[in-house]
Amino acid sequence: MAVDISKGYVNIPVGEGINLPAEIAKLKKEKNAIILAHYYQRDEIQDIADFVGDSLALAQWATKTDADIIVLCGVHFMGETAKILSPQKKVLIPDMNAGCSLADSCPADKFEEFIKLHPGYTVVSYVNTSAAVKAVTDVVVTSTNAKIIIDSLPADEKIIFGPDRNLGNYINSVTGRKMVLWDGACHVHEEFSVEKIIELKKKHPEAKVLAHPECKKVVLQMADFIGSTAALLNYSANSENKEFIVATESGIIHEMKRKSPTKLFIPAPPRDSTCACNECNFMRLNTLEKLYNCLKYELPQVQVEENIRLKAVKSIHRMLEISAKNGL
Repeated sequence: MAVDISKGYVNIPVGEGINLPAEIAKLKKEKNAIILAHYYQRDEIQDIADFVGDSLALAQWATKTDADIIVLCGVHFMGETAKILSPQKKVLIPDMNAGCSLADSCPADKFEEFIKLHPGYTVVSYVNTSAAVKAVTDVVVTSTNAKIIIDSLPADEKIIFGPDRNLGNYINSVTGRKMVLWDGACHVHEEFSVEKIIELKKKHPEAKVLAHPECKKVVLQMADFIGSTAALLNYSANSENKEFIVATESGIIHEMKRKSPTKLFIPAPPRDSTCACNECNFMRLNTLEKLYNCLKYELPQVQVEENIRLKAVKSIHRMLEISAKNGL
């Protein structure tokens, strides 16, 4: 039977009354599959995943799992990264429409032209990029390891950093570098409202503001702690503080509450919305129904052209090697 994936996912209705978590668990066992989920996924997907983590952790897991099938519950570039690192495995993503505004802000052909304008520069790219961008990159970074990797390069190294201008500016500020930045950004982290965060601070004066380095500088200046999703999670779990205003995609709050059930986590709101939190519409495209169909029919599959993969894998391996040397 031909399976319709013209919409970017398996377009077959799931029967009423089906116990999706139980059926997904059964399919995983039958097919020797593993489910990897990002912290920004829906709560119910995080609950059913074998491993939940940030981009660095998901890449690390993709290299060491002995599963035959990797189901990446995140966005498309994460699936590509898993496929680049484990080409012999079948890599699935529940909805191929789960893209990334940051990755989309850096088309590979335009980025390559930008690189040619700066001969002799080392190219450092954020993991939130396509396989084609990684293929023209010297070393990939995540928000967890970006400072460590930049610090590992010679002090006089000329560096291009793309695509996130906010993360690049932050790394420049904490390393003293003068990296040339590509002008890209994440639509979620761009939208946090300083005014609304100030209002929240008035209502919760004891709350610590936690911010992801993809946020604008004005938001970072308000933060008590700046870090990757994993770093924000660890900080909130280890802090004696009881209240936190969280300026990153609100999916991370599920794990924060799980680790610290007695603490209050308040999502920082976006500017132009009545919503009390800031969600990535791409991350939320993955659902339990799509995950079930994805595993059942083993579609849609993530594919990366081999010539691109062979170039891209070098930049990812370099990141993983530097990270491992620094205990990450």
